[in-house]
Amino acid sequence: MKNLLTLLLLLQVFLSVAQKPGNFNGMDNNIGNLYRLSKAETRSIGPENFTGEKGKGGMATLENGSAAHAARDLGQGWKVNPYVWIKPGETFVMAEIEGEGVIQHIWMTPAGDYRGNIIRFYWDGETTPSVEAPVGDFFCSGWGANYEPQINSNAICVNPKSGFNVYFQMPFRKKCKITMENTDGKGMTLYYQVNYALTKVPEDAAYFHAQFRITHALPDKQVFTIADGIRGTGHYVGTYLARGTAAHGWWGEGEVKFYMDGDKAFPTICTTGEEDYFNGSYGYDDRSGSDGYELFTPFSGPYTGFYYFRNLEKRGQYRSMIGQYRWHITDPIRFRSDLKVTIQSLGWKDGGRYKHLEDDLSAVAYWYQSEPHNPFPALPPYDQLKIQQK
Repeated sequence: MKNLLTLLLLLQVFLSVAQKPGNFNGMDNNIGNLYRLSKAETRSIGPENFTGEKGKGGMATLENGSAAHAARDLGQGWKVNPYVWIKPGETFVMAEIEGEGVIQHIWMTPAGDYRGNIIRFYWDGETTPSVEAPVGDFFCSGWGANYEPQINSNAICVNPKSGFNVYFQMPFRKKCKITMENTDGKGMTLYYQVNYALTKVPEDAAYFHAQFRITHALPDKQVFTIADGIRGTGHYVGTYLARGTAAHGWWGEGEVKFYMDGDKAFPTICTTGEEDYFNGSYGYDDRSGSDGYELFTPFSGPYTGFYYFRNLEKRGQYRSMIGQYRWHITDPIRFRSDLKVTIQSLGWKDGGRYKHLEDDLSAVAYWYQSEPHNPFPALPPYDQLKIQQK
């Protein structure tokens, strides 16, 4: 009996300590722990508060506000500066945060050529970015303005018309810097909000990374590299793949392969096909429409999704414009020293034989790793990034 009372007393002490504010750091929020209090401080950076400072939001005046004309009858505090204008060739610092914390959500709607607007993230004062991608591709919308999909996933949401959202947790220990470069010949309008918490980051927290790659007309018998040159310890958490295909028929027989921790000729993980890796099957219900074009069944879920556009006059070189995403949230692919990810480009030809497809392919790979990271390959110039008009 005495032992039982002692056990109950210790349990009561443990629960009282665990429930005190400050033992929970405010990260990894979900519906199961929203009741927990923490000492984390919530902040938000956007055009109405460029620094995220407490009590400094909505202070723009009519003399310097981007929407001063619309607010001229109401004055300060009435949506005077809701967006920024980024000139051609200019790099705008969206956010610069000093101290320790975690980005928990970013929303934006960029008005411009998505392939010409490059988003970058820098952690803890690093000189080379840990995230670098055209903004549309980063948000799983690789086919540009007016071709945005609707995506309802845990990691990234795209809401009508171009409401781009990312929910990956992005911790930093000393500093965070986010920039947007406009490489297009036209200016761009950017509405955005970076929501973050100032809090203690766990010792085992890795840094968020994302890398973009692209190829036009993949050469015969070559594979497309989704990610390479990843060095360090971490885990791979997602893939977005955009495919522009001109061939008639099915295009998704290629295998996705993960080479990790010293793999050479053969990978540790080898999937059974493109739509299989993105968690579909049998060609996404591939069938023929009355107009002779292929029909598929698109879907968007918490971890996987597929969409396509077809027979579009402005993209006449493509029979189909395809987007697919796969988040490894419950099944991250862990690596200790290195990682490379590739995909084959395969369809069918007569006699039930595979056919290599010289499609246009681009991808964003998402992962967490310890720093430092290998510098990324240089992005191609804007003329090679933009949607090709052949």
